[in-house]
Amino acid sequence: MFILEYSPSIAQRIAKVVEKLNRDFAQPLRVDELAAEVRTSSSSLYHYFKEGTGMSPIQFQKHIRLQEARRLLFSGSINAAEAAFQVGYESPSHFSREYARMFGLPPVQYVHRLRKSLIDGMMENS
Repeated sequence: MFILEYSPSIAQRIAKVVEKLNRDFAQPLRVDELAAEVRTSSSSLYHYFKEGTGMSPIQFQKHIRLQEARRLLFSGSINAAEAAFQVGYESPSHFSREYARMFGLPPVQYVHRLRKSLIDGMMENS
């Protein structure tokens, strides 16, 4: 992530939103409420956030959710539907589509391929 040069006030607002999204990624996102928290309009928040991070607030939240789901799935402690609910998705099928869009494969296939490549890499280094 990068923050363009803004006035300290704007940069602090963007940082506060990033912090909140990182902390509360599983909660529903309401941009108007987020904007009110940092005392700006929804359109200004969207504009400065996207300019500063390269993503809209909703895209940023989705990115965090999917990264966390990938971590949970790779740990092997939960299945894809449980990961979806844990990171804030209400529909496992919607989660699976978003996951495949971001990582190129549905969750179960992605994790299986990742584990296989790690095992193969360890075998080559033995």
